Amino acid sequence: MMILILLLLCAPLASAANPKLGPKIKLFNGKNLDGFYTFLREHGKNNDPDHVFQVENGVVHVSGAEFGYFITEKEYENYYLHVVFRWGEQTHEPRKDKARDSGFLFHVNGEDKVWPHSIEFQMIEGGTGDIILVDGARLTVKGETKDKGRFDRFGKGPWKDVAGYRDPQGEVEKPHGQWNCLELWAVGDTIRYYVNHKLVNEGSGSSLTKGRILFQSEGAEVYFKTMELRPVLGK
Repeated sequence: MMILILLLLCAPLASAANPKLGPKIKLFNGKNLDGFYTFLREHGKNNDPDHVFQVENGVVHVSGAEFGYFITEKEYENYYLHVVFRWGEQTHEPRKDKARDSGFLFHVNGEDKVWPHSIEFQMIEGGTGDIILVDGARLTVKGETKDKGRFDRFGKGPWKDVAGYRDPQGEVEKPHGQWNCLELWAVGDTIRYYVNHKLVNEGSGSSLTKGRILFQSEGAEVYFKTMELRPVLGK
């Protein structure tokens, strides 16, 4: 029953705005990180002595103890991506006791560093669904064009950088400890973000349309259960 609920939670939204999709590509096979490599700010590529990234019982457990990421070896463009995650308990310096923070970055280009040229689907308590422009990426949202900073998710209320924070004006995340479904449509130079099936952000005129996909370790313990992609075939 739990598996059925999770599948229903993360089924692609059916609407006229969504194009036809190709076969599912499982970025994460549920067993190991084949198809990914890791990068840590203090240890570099594929060197994880403290086991920041571990696969446990079909889930990627990210400790958050060091800034870095696991990233696809392949590049992708024109796709629908859905990710299932939940927060753990631990927070670490320099974000000890601050809002749990992570995210996935897409259209990643250039050298490995913290953080590479890309666009971020922000995951942070009280602000999951914000768009962050990383290392000079450019995007237009509601007529405003930026090449740095963030676009807050639609309807976002006041925010405080404290662990456990929830938006008092209508939180879109599930309560702490529950699984959340994130959906990204990246088609041409447009992007759309959904959190638990609610549209929370969208933009156009992206300066990036293709690249790798990475999942962050950024000071908070987090679990990733599903990372699946489907190519866009057309309207």
